[in-house]
Amino acid sequence: MELGKIGLWAFLDMVPSAQSQAAAREIEDLGFATLWIPEAIGREVFTSSALLLAGTEKLVVATGIANVWARDAMAMANAQRTLCEAYPERFLLGMGVSHAPMVDTIRGHNYDKPLTYMRGYLDAMDKSIFAGAAPATEPRRVLAALHPKMLKLASERSWGSHPYFVTPEHTARAREALGEGRLLAPEQAVLLETDPTTARSIARQHMAIYIGLPNYRKNVLTLGFDEADFEDGGSDRLVDAIVAWGDIDVIRERVRAHQDAGADHVCLQALCANMAELPREQWRELAKALL
Repeated sequence: MELGKIGLWAFLDMVPSAQSQAAAREIEDLGFATLWIPEAIGREVFTSSALLLAGTEKLVVATGIANVWARDAMAMANAQRTLCEAYPERFLLGMGVSHAPMVDTIRGHNYDKPLTYMRGYLDAMDKSIFAGAAPATEPRRVLAALHPKMLKLASERSWGSHPYFVTPEHTARAREALGEGRLLAPEQAVLLETDPTTARSIARQHMAIYIGLPNYRKNVLTLGFDEADFEDGGSDRLVDAIVAWGDIDVIRERVRAHQDAGADHVCLQALCANMAELPREQWRELAKALL
């Protein structure tokens, strides 16, 4: 499976499926090898992956992430097997435990001991029965891991980790925890906007939901920030650490910082003022400059 050194991370749920497929084809044509898509309160991620894989020829579609609370372990494993058989070496399962507010309040489950739950879930996946046509090669999975114990589990039980809402400093920490030989694919929000006021306003709009989620908040506090950095939508210092904004050289420097810290693959999430629009022009600029 060839992910490339730089991939795209994109919310495609806000446009009709036909437009999502067209966007995936454009991403493929631009030269990106991998497209990461989320699962939150939008489309079911395996259905979306199937549509995107069907609409492209060689693009790797990766889930960032498939929520373990959205389906039981056998359903997760067999959905993965189905896509890996149909599209050899083109589907990567990124999976994670999500966040307490998303799990308890929205999905109606009990977000208790997520690490223990994930460990048991992986056990159940590995023991699950599948009577369909098997993929030619063993399917690969990565875990969304921020903290040491989950990173250790990712190292032991998966191909690697896909951390989200992180900085290069976290990437260095994650590489040390994962060890060599494990994929490290951090997400990095980017914005090609040189005006500080405009850029930080768009960045704060993007960050609004994340700074209220306990897992991300806890992780940020371990990276040299404090509670004051979460006030008023995030301090300039926090905004600038999470979102790389400016000209293409700024983006290039941030990508290099992740790579120097140990990242194998950096997933760029381009932001725009209207979150319902796809940042196609930025995708083109990023491809032209970075691929």
